[in-house]
Amino acid sequence: MSMPPPPQGPPPHQPYGGPVPVPPQPGAFGAPQGYPPHGVPPQYPGPGAGAWGQPPLGPPPKKKLSAGAIVGIVLGALVVVGGIGYGVKAGLDGLTGPFPEARNRLVVPKTVLGGEFTLVSDLSDTQGKEIEDTPDLTVKNAKAAVGQYSGKDGSVLVLSGLYGQIKSPGTTRSSILRGAATDKGSTLAVKPRDFTPAGYDVTVSCQVTTSKSGLGATTLPMCAWGDENTAAAVAVVGAGEATADPKDIDLAALAEKTVRIRAEILKPIG
Repeated sequence: MSMPPPPQGPPPHQPYGGPVPVPPQPGAFGAPQGYPPHGVPPQYPGPGAGAWGQPPLGPPPKKKLSAGAIVGIVLGALVVVGGIGYGVKAGLDGLTGPFPEARNRLVVPKTVLGGEFTLVSDLSDTQGKEIEDTPDLTVKNAKAAVGQYSGKDGSVLVLSGLYGQIKSPGTTRSSILRGAATDKGSTLAVKPRDFTPAGYDVTVSCQVTTSKSGLGATTLPMCAWGDENTAAAVAVVGAGEATADPKDIDLAALAEKTVRIRAEILKPIG
């Protein structure tokens, strides 16, 4: 008569009464589930990766500026240009000699750049009053020309200028940009550079500032010109430019647009 087999004890290191471990079950390619196939190294989440089975966590998306937000920021910067930039005095050298004859004026047309931008608002009689009322001993009989335009691609173009009799056009041009760069919340990111686009007998200075607001930092490229009768700043800003690295802005292209705009809005008096 055979003896019954002795009772089986718990597995090694398994306490009495504990659960019985279940051996790994074969998975795809014969590898146990939860383990990589033979010869494939295990994968672990790296920096920025999510939990197992979740896609990696990328950088937070950039805030997208609306057209209205861009308009507000650009208008604020360029209206301040009118109030501060034109009011900077040229010094005693600008006070000597007669004022130049008034030959030309600026207009705010319905479209600019061959119809690429359409006028949204002529602000010459509202925000432009700040330009006209700012005392500047080097400018006589100043009249404002301020306009906000909308592009077909959703970009914003702002023109902020004056016409009259200007004794020191180069100083006025520099003062316009300095006024924008020293506005509260603005920082000069790319220093002014002078351009004389081919086919145009006029020099424009262009720079890039950054402006801080509740939406973060906004990039503001702008160009300015000054002659004996007219001076103005032009900014063309789209969502791409507003969030771009200031050093990536093509100022030469903006300078060419600026002289084209000048040619369209410069009209003889009379």
